[in-house]
Amino acid sequence: MSIKNTPKKKGFLVRNLRNFFEHRALWLYFLYDEARKSGVKPESYTPAAIRRCGVYHGMRALTGTDAAVQPPAVKEGHKGGSCRLLRKKLFPSAGKAIFEMKFLELDDDNFSVDFHYCPLVTAWQKQGCADEEIDRLCDWAMEGDRGIAEAFGCKLELNKTIAKGDGVCEIRIKRK
Repeated sequence: MSIKNTPKKKGFLVRNLRNFFEHRALWLYFLYDEARKSGVKPESYTPAAIRRCGVYHGMRALTGTDAAVQPPAVKEGHKGGSCRLLRKKLFPSAGKAIFEMKFLELDDDNFSVDFHYCPLVTAWQKQGCADEEIDRLCDWAMEGDRGIAEAFGCKLELNKTIAKGDGVCEIRIKRK
């Protein structure tokens, strides 16, 4: 498998904003790598921790509060918000350029967007990660987005990813 992840937009501001996402990816990679070196299985805690962070950010976007998030963070019967609100709160115009997004569908119950570039994948490639590691790290990173969707009462589906070599990340969010 060979991952292709070449940006088309290369302006100064976009490059600098992408650096923030690369930094986020490095944190995840270094935590993963140090855990492995220590004999700890990162898969035993990493996905849950990242999802918890996503739920925190989703609940913060919905409520405007910084309350601590303890599992289970989203209570049974939680209504969340519409897909339109999720898009408005969490997909600013800068994100469109950073990830080279193409918005495909948006209504209260569905939100479809494709990402054509991923700075996280770029960061992992710079560290020399194998394609399989990049796929794993990507899946874990996406737990944050799944948590955000959960806070909004939605489910995130990820059918294709740049990390799997698909050339695009197909993000589909649907209200539960």
